[in-house]
Formats: sequence, structure tokens, C-alpha cells
Amino acid sequence: MVAFDDFWTNVTRYPRYFVTIILGIFFFLFEWLKPFLKRPVTAFALIALLVSGAIFVSLTLRAMLGLSPV
Repeated sequence: MVAFDDFWTNVTRYPRYFVTIILGIFFFLFEWLKPFLKRPVTAFALIALLVSGAIFVSLTLRAMLGLSPV
């Protein structure tokens, strides 16, 4: 039964590993985009790009899943 206990120990480590990887990606992207936030023009353009990208993904998923008529 020792091997089975090790299995569950390893399985419980995967969510922590996943969260660590995702946070690392977001941290890297934020550090990469931080210089663009110093100037108002590029900050506005970056925020507009992120918002429009989120709206595009939302509308695409709604149309694909048939959640509302688009």
C-alpha cells in the first residue's frame, strides 16, 4: 500500500504545480508589459487591446456554445 499512498501524494501536488506555473506566466507577462504602462498613450492602447481581446473571446464562445443569439 505504500506505492498507492505515494500516488495520492503525487496527485495532490499537481494542482499546486499548475497554480505555480500559471502565476509564473502572468508574472512574466506583467513584467514584460510594465514599461508600456509608464506612458499614458501606450497604457491606454494596452488596456484597450486587453479589453477588446476579452470581449472578442467572450462573444466567440457565446456564439460557439449557443448561449445567446449574436
